[in-house]
Amino acid sequence: MASAAVLPAKLSGSRILAAAFLVGGVLVFSMQDVILKWISGTYPLTEAVAIRSSTAIVILLVWIGWREGLHKILSRRWRALAWRGSILMIAYGTYYLAFPAMKLAEVVTLFFLAPILITAFGHPLLGERVSVRGWLAVLVGFAGVVVTYWPGLIGRQSLDWALLLPIAAALTYGLSAIMVRRLGPTESASVMGLYQNVMFLIWVLVLAAAFSTGWIPQGNLHPSLAFLLRPWSFDGWWEIALLVACGPISALGTVLLAQAYRMTEANFVATFEYTGLIWAMFWGYEIWREVPDLYMIAGAALIVGAGLYMLFAGNKSATTSP
Repeated sequence: MASAAVLPAKLSGSRILAAAFLVGGVLVFSMQDVILKWISGTYPLTEAVAIRSSTAIVILLVWIGWREGLHKILSRRWRALAWRGSILMIAYGTYYLAFPAMKLAEVVTLFFLAPILITAFGHPLLGERVSVRGWLAVLVGFAGVVVTYWPGLIGRQSLDWALLLPIAAALTYGLSAIMVRRLGPTESASVMGLYQNVMFLIWVLVLAAAFSTGWIPQGNLHPSLAFLLRPWSFDGWWEIALLVACGPISALGTVLLAQAYRMTEANFVATFEYTGLIWAMFWGYEIWREVPDLYMIAGAALIVGAGLYMLFAGNKSATTSP
């Protein structure tokens, strides 16, 4: 491949280890996706996120107290941290709500629009310059979305609105990533993660109080709406245990990803984020026998290819700049 020329001729041990951490982190987070898709037909999203976030908050508090000191929680930028957590609640909420209505690999594929959207947002929000090739990559990524949706665009009078959920997730996740660039110089990843999970917990409790008390008939609800509005239930100790496990899964995945990005250049390790699509296709087939069609494979190739092109092009320009 032509893009391989921008990679170092010989990978150092630290780069190989960083790549291993990144792939491990992506694998760990893919397990959380499997759990949430697994319970999406019987438990509400609000309950799942409440249990996950409560567990993660305890773990993060212990981590911050050990590594940084609990005084770090009292940030002067708490409003921005809370806003970012609320935006991420929309991002992850729409991402998870797509699970009961779509194939796992299809949801993950469309969510990979996020790196491309981050590039597009960087120009108006951060003043970052985007080259013509960068905008071309954005258009190619958009073409990937059209190809992925093509079977739904033809031969139907109307589209399932759930198809828009992963795109909304990618859009809001991209906005949160822009906020990380602004918050990063003063706030640690663990503090941002704590505020994020606190806001998750606040919002899902509000949503549960409003919609998950059983007053909404569940008969003919769309699968995504049923996942959001279903009353809470604590039947089934195995499923509850899986939801509790999402807390440490999230904490472990965060540490692995952070360690990967600390060890070497972001442009190098970020390319391994796309291994998430491999895991999504693997879990989707092994557990639900979801077989990706040619449209989804072609769309995934366009989206991933556009993202990789931007990463490699950015790395090349950085290495050739005076």
